[in-house]
Amino acid sequence: MDAEDFAGDLFLALATQGRLELDAAVADEAVAGLRRTLDVVVDRMRILRVWEGGARPAVCDLPPGLAQAVVDVVFAEQLTPGRLEHAARELPKYIEALRLARRPPQ
Repeated sequence: MDAEDFAGDLFLALATQGRLELDAAVADEAVAGLRRTLDVVVDRMRILRVWEGGARPAVCDLPPGLAQAVVDVVFAEQLTPGRLEHAARELPKYIEALRLARRPPQ
């Protein structure tokens, strides 16, 4: 995974310098979407930690929705190890940058 995959620090710097400005409604919508995404990432990390944490039932013994979630998150972690944790660190930077970039209607 390359550091270039995320630009949280760049967005924060631009917002702090006043070089990133967004209409309040656009910023609010983007922040809401990023918060939902962060919630999903945190939920997936929780599933992964539980799954990797010890005694676990067979996937076929889990309820269908949970079984699919476990398969999805374990597969994703195998393909891109550490990607969820990286996203969990970066998404709050985007949220803060957008909050700082929010400009009220004039």
